[in-house]
Amino acid sequence: MKPRRYVFSTKETIHYRFPTHANDLVMDRAEAETSEVFLVVLEPGESPPLHLHHDAEQVFYVIEGAGILQIGEALEPYPVNPGDVVRIPPRTLHKIQCNSPRPLRYLSVDCFVRGRPDDEPTWESHVRTMCLRHGWDFEKVKK
Repeated sequence: MKPRRYVFSTKETIHYRFPTHANDLVMDRAEAETSEVFLVVLEPGESPPLHLHHDAEQVFYVIEGAGILQIGEALEPYPVNPGDVVRIPPRTLHKIQCNSPRPLRYLSVDCFVRGRPDDEPTWESHVRTMCLRHGWDFEKVKK
Protein backbone atom coordinates (compact mmCIF):
# COMPACT_ATOMS: atom_id res chain seq x y z
CA MET A 1 0.00 0.00 0.00
CA LYS A 2 1.35 3.43 -1.01
CA PRO A 3 1.83 5.95 1.79
CA ARG A 4 -0.64 8.83 1.77
CA ARG A 5 0.73 12.02 0.14
CA TYR A 6 -0.23 15.55 1.10
CA VAL A 7 2.18 17.66 -0.95
CA PHE A 8 2.47 17.46 -4.75
CA SER A 9 5.13 19.37 -6.69
CA THR A 10 4.26 21.11 -9.94
CA LYS A 11 7.90 20.51 -10.92
CA GLU A 12 7.54 16.70 -10.76
CA THR A 13 4.79 15.93 -13.24
CA ILE A 14 3.96 13.27 -15.81
CA HIS A 15 3.75 14.79 -19.29
CA TYR A 16 0.98 14.03 -21.79
CA ARG A 17 1.06 15.68 -25.23
CA PHE A 18 -2.29 15.52 -27.01
CA PRO A 19 -2.67 16.76 -30.62
CA THR A 20 -4.54 19.82 -29.27
CA HIS A 21 -2.71 20.66 -26.01
CA ALA A 22 -0.44 19.31 -23.27
CA ASN A 23 -1.25 18.23 -19.72
CA ASP A 24 1.28 17.77 -16.95
CA LEU A 25 -0.25 15.57 -14.26
CA VAL A 26 0.41 16.92 -10.75
CA MET A 27 -1.97 14.82 -8.61
CA ASP A 28 -3.61 11.67 -9.94
CA ARG A 29 -7.26 11.12 -9.06
CA ALA A 30 -6.12 7.74 -7.71
CA GLU A 31 -4.36 9.63 -4.89
CA ALA A 32 -7.45 11.55 -3.81
CA GLU A 33 -11.09 10.92 -3.04
CA THR A 34 -12.76 13.70 -5.01
CA SER A 35 -10.15 15.60 -7.04
CA GLU A 36 -7.20 15.64 -9.44
CA VAL A 37 -4.77 18.39 -10.45
CA PHE A 38 -2.85 19.03 -13.66
CA LEU A 39 -1.20 21.86 -15.56
CA VAL A 40 -2.56 22.66 -19.02
CA VAL A 41 -0.29 24.19 -21.66
CA LEU A 42 -1.79 25.58 -24.85
CA GLU A 43 0.57 26.81 -27.54
CA PRO A 44 -0.57 29.87 -29.55
CA GLY A 45 -3.80 29.00 -31.38
CA GLU A 46 -4.29 25.67 -29.57
CA SER A 47 -7.51 24.63 -27.85
CA PRO A 48 -8.79 21.35 -26.45
CA PRO A 49 -11.96 20.16 -28.21
CA LEU A 50 -15.31 21.56 -27.09
CA HIS A 51 -16.45 19.26 -24.28
CA LEU A 52 -18.24 18.91 -20.95
CA HIS A 53 -17.78 16.87 -17.79
CA HIS A 54 -20.82 15.10 -16.36
CA ASP A 55 -18.95 14.09 -13.20
CA ALA A 56 -16.81 17.12 -12.28
CA GLU A 57 -16.65 20.82 -11.67
CA GLN A 58 -13.38 22.36 -12.85
CA VAL A 59 -11.45 25.29 -11.45
CA PHE A 60 -8.62 26.87 -13.47
CA TYR A 61 -5.98 29.29 -12.19
CA VAL A 62 -4.32 31.12 -15.09
CA ILE A 63 -0.55 31.33 -14.64
CA GLU A 64 0.66 32.90 -17.89
CA GLY A 65 -0.43 33.77 -21.40
CA ALA A 66 -3.91 34.82 -22.44
CA GLY A 67 -6.89 33.14 -23.97
CA ILE A 68 -10.60 33.09 -24.64
CA LEU A 69 -12.93 30.82 -22.69
CA GLN A 70 -16.08 29.85 -24.58
CA ILE A 71 -18.75 28.44 -22.28
CA GLY A 72 -22.39 27.37 -22.20
CA GLU A 73 -24.80 26.46 -24.97
CA ALA A 74 -24.23 29.87 -26.60
CA LEU A 75 -20.43 29.53 -26.21
CA GLU A 76 -20.22 32.97 -24.61
CA PRO A 77 -16.65 34.32 -24.89
CA TYR A 78 -14.71 35.46 -21.82
CA PRO A 79 -11.09 36.66 -21.86
CA VAL A 80 -8.75 34.91 -19.42
CA ASN A 81 -5.47 36.38 -18.19
CA PRO A 82 -2.80 35.64 -15.57
CA GLY A 83 -4.25 35.70 -12.08
CA ASP A 84 -7.79 34.83 -13.20
CA VAL A 85 -9.72 31.95 -11.64
CA VAL A 86 -12.22 30.20 -13.91
CA ARG A 87 -15.05 27.92 -12.72
CA ILE A 88 -16.62 25.39 -15.08
CA PRO A 89 -19.80 23.90 -13.58
CA PRO A 90 -20.60 20.21 -14.21
CA ARG A 91 -22.42 19.45 -17.48
CA THR A 92 -21.37 22.76 -19.07
CA LEU A 93 -19.93 22.94 -22.59
CA HIS A 94 -16.59 24.74 -22.70
CA LYS A 95 -13.27 25.19 -24.41
CA ILE A 96 -10.40 27.60 -23.94
CA GLN A 97 -8.08 28.80 -26.69
CA CYS A 98 -4.67 30.45 -26.45
CA ASN A 99 -4.82 33.76 -28.26
CA SER A 100 -1.48 35.19 -27.16
CA PRO A 101 1.97 34.86 -28.75
CA ARG A 102 3.13 33.01 -25.60
CA PRO A 103 1.74 29.69 -24.36
CA LEU A 104 -1.32 29.81 -22.11
CA ARG A 105 -0.60 27.90 -18.89
CA TYR A 106 -3.15 27.20 -16.20
CA LEU A 107 -3.54 24.91 -13.23
CA SER A 108 -6.70 22.80 -13.45
CA VAL A 109 -8.37 21.26 -10.40
CA ASP A 110 -11.12 18.75 -11.17
CA CYS A 111 -13.59 18.30 -8.31
CA PHE A 112 -15.66 15.14 -8.77
CA VAL A 113 -19.32 15.50 -7.88
CA ARG A 114 -19.77 11.94 -6.59
CA GLY A 115 -16.20 11.01 -5.75
CA ARG A 116 -13.59 9.36 -7.94
CA PRO A 117 -15.25 7.89 -11.07
CA ASP A 118 -15.51 4.09 -10.93
CA ASP A 119 -15.15 3.74 -14.70
CA GLU A 120 -11.97 5.89 -14.84
CA PRO A 121 -10.35 5.55 -11.38
CA THR A 122 -6.91 6.77 -12.52
CA TRP A 123 -5.66 9.63 -14.67
CA GLU A 124 -4.22 7.11 -17.15
CA SER A 125 -7.59 5.34 -17.52
CA HIS A 126 -9.15 8.74 -18.25
CA VAL A 127 -6.48 9.56 -20.85
CA ARG A 128 -7.01 6.18 -22.54
CA THR A 129 -10.75 6.94 -22.77
CA MET A 130 -10.04 10.39 -24.23
CA CYS A 131 -7.68 8.88 -26.81
CA LEU A 132 -10.31 6.35 -27.87
CA ARG A 133 -13.00 9.05 -28.08
CA HIS A 134 -10.88 11.37 -30.26
CA GLY A 135 -8.91 8.80 -32.28
CA TRP A 136 -5.58 9.72 -30.67
CA ASP A 137 -2.73 7.22 -30.21
CA PHE A 138 -2.22 6.72 -26.45
CA GLU A 139 1.43 5.68 -26.94
CA LYS A 140 2.16 8.98 -28.72
CA VAL A 141 0.23 11.01 -26.13
CA LYS A 142 2.14 9.54 -23.19
CA LYS A 143 5.78 9.98 -24.08
